[in-house]
Amino acid sequence: MRQCLTAPEGGYYTRQTEGHDQFGAKGDFITSPEISQVFGELIGIWLYTEWVAQGKPTENVQIIEVGPGRGTLMADVLRTISVFDSFSRSVSDVYLVEASPYLRDQQAKLLTRSKSLHGTEKASQSKILPGVNITWCDIIKEIPPNNAGTPFIIAHEFFDALPIHVFQNSSSAIPKSSTIITPTGPIKPRQPIEPTNQWHELLISPKGPSSTLTTTTSVSSSQKHEQEEFQLTLSKSPTAHSLLLPKRSQRYKSLSNTPDAIIEISPESLDCAAAIATRIGGSPSSPKHKASGAALILDYGPKDTIPANTLRGIRAHRPASPLSSPGLVDLSADVDFIALAESALDASPNVEVHGPVEQAFFLETMGIRQRAEKLVEAARAKGGPGDKELEENVKSLEGSWKRLVDRGPQGMGRLYKAMAIVPYNKQGVRRPVGFGGDFA
Repeated sequence: MRQCLTAPEGGYYTRQTEGHDQFGAKGDFITSPEISQVFGELIGIWLYTEWVAQGKPTENVQIIEVGPGRGTLMADVLRTISVFDSFSRSVSDVYLVEASPYLRDQQAKLLTRSKSLHGTEKASQSKILPGVNITWCDIIKEIPPNNAGTPFIIAHEFFDALPIHVFQNSSSAIPKSSTIITPTGPIKPRQPIEPTNQWHELLISPKGPSSTLTTTTSVSSSQKHEQEEFQLTLSKSPTAHSLLLPKRSQRYKSLSNTPDAIIEISPESLDCAAAIATRIGGSPSSPKHKASGAALILDYGPKDTIPANTLRGIRAHRPASPLSSPGLVDLSADVDFIALAESALDASPNVEVHGPVEQAFFLETMGIRQRAEKLVEAARAKGGPGDKELEENVKSLEGSWKRLVDRGPQGMGRLYKAMAIVPYNKQGVRRPVGFGGDFA
């Protein structure tokens, strides 16, 4: 997944795409910010409510987005923040965590006074918040620590693109002649290991002309319209990852005796969730860190189960095999929200996690219907009877917000979830707005 998505030459997000954009109606997929401006506006309002709830800090407020796409979401967020004078004046920096030089240029055109980022240039002045610099980083850990500041972090459709490891519980025997790969190097068993339930890793291997898949894969029949160049193969012996990762959580351990169980684990996602939590609440080794800020994560995945068989590809708005056309197909997998929450809570004693809740619940309690009605009212005020363009605009406005909260079997409002990481409240649980809480 990492190679196909972000390899310097030919990666899906890092390749030059002159005449073809990954995002939008003419690209491969469309995201919530591209569907409706209201989505980004409500996230900007959510940040404002958290800023108010935390005492309205007057300086060193950071706005951070990981995986900002074309910058559409950040543009709507900053435009909304600019409406609240006291909040916008408190913002000292905006950081975008983006690995793709091509997407950085797209973001710079939309958000700054620069037409592009030249060479090693990594900062430019915002054209929405005057006097505020927008700075680009490859990973969140590159952002300078701001121990006295307040970081507000947005992660929208970011975690679904981080690489996963897939494990299957197999009871196959390990012959004496086999080699077991361990963290300290290869070893050979002194005697055959009898069949026992053990996690084996599903690995990517080239697919020969007559080869067949050796185990269940997540590739559906509708995704096999292209010739697959690779296959998933069950490792005959344990790998370093299969020996370590399934032991990270009791949730994985509870399936250790379930034959043929399949689990997906994303260690990069867990590390990123931990980095976000420590930026907000500090780590156990920094007990004097004043917890402040908040993180909002919006992505798709189950509420409380471990993802299995969710690796997918998409191209031109249609399902595509993730095992074909590397670098030309977008790859993703369901997000394990409970694993992210566990990682955040383990990393910092000064944070609490709320959610996940369905995106429909989050957006509706944030007022998406009311905001959309205001936009429709404003649009109608500018037009007159029989104005076909006006009616098309109204139809588009109404259709877009309803699409974001659709609770149908494949609706975005049901499949997408929202989760928040906020400072631990010693006075009792303070639910954020959108997660069952009220605006203070």
